[in-house]
Amino acid sequence: MTAVRGTTVDIPTQDGTADAYFAHPDDGAAHPAVLLYMDAFGLRPQLRTMADRLAEAGYTVLVPNVFHRHGSAPVVPLPEFIGDADRPALYERIVPLMGDLTSDVVARDSAAYLDWLAGRAEATAGPVGASGYCLGARLAFLTAGSHPERVAAAAGFHGAGLATDATDSPHLLADRITAELYFGHADNDPSMPPEQIERLDKALTEAGVQHRSDVYAGAEHGYTMADTNRYDAEAAERHWTALLELFGRTLSRTRVRKVGSVARGRTGQ
Repeated sequence: MTAVRGTTVDIPTQDGTADAYFAHPDDGAAHPAVLLYMDAFGLRPQLRTMADRLAEAGYTVLVPNVFHRHGSAPVVPLPEFIGDADRPALYERIVPLMGDLTSDVVARDSAAYLDWLAGRAEATAGPVGASGYCLGARLAFLTAGSHPERVAAAAGFHGAGLATDATDSPHLLADRITAELYFGHADNDPSMPPEQIERLDKALTEAGVQHRSDVYAGAEHGYTMADTNRYDAEAAERHWTALLELFGRTLSRTRVRKVGSVARGRTGQ
């Protein structure tokens, strides 16, 4: 097992200070950097656990609280385990926070996160990776589109609203993206229905973006999050396999060694 060091850090942005979780191998070396974008429920122990798992695999990981304009995490108090009965009250508070994350805001914030990582001795120089969940899939996509020279790979899992009819839909940035992309869509997900998946793939193909788009059969929206009742262990492990293969191809010359639970999580596509 690779020892991991995780700390809470503050990131200066144009709109105040963003708190974040920062994890990296505790070996004194520099490692490829990854932005890990939270789902709508926010920065919490589950996201820290996921960041630690990436750090175990040899990455330096930053998980920003993207709702930082409304306070430090947890911005919205959460139960230890999120079930269907909890969701209506939580969404009532969370949806307005999500609405503040316009494309321009995301571009500004992601520049601050990338600048902060670039100044860390724990991160290697050069392009970074991004991975996002639910809301975070959109943020990862927008980061790749806003900073194409700085992002080599981006992944989105059970993403929402990636190819809508809105004038600021993420898929409209396809022609700006140079990163390799991967999407692990949830099956029968009303927030990312088949017509949006088709529209997203079409935009990326026409723009010449290297990408892969998989639908995880039987997996619900939120399948990666073990602190919710939508968690699907098999789909979550498939997500880890795809994510580490993507970053292994794009963020280092040699394949990143998989250790601990990451190695045991391999499940073929």
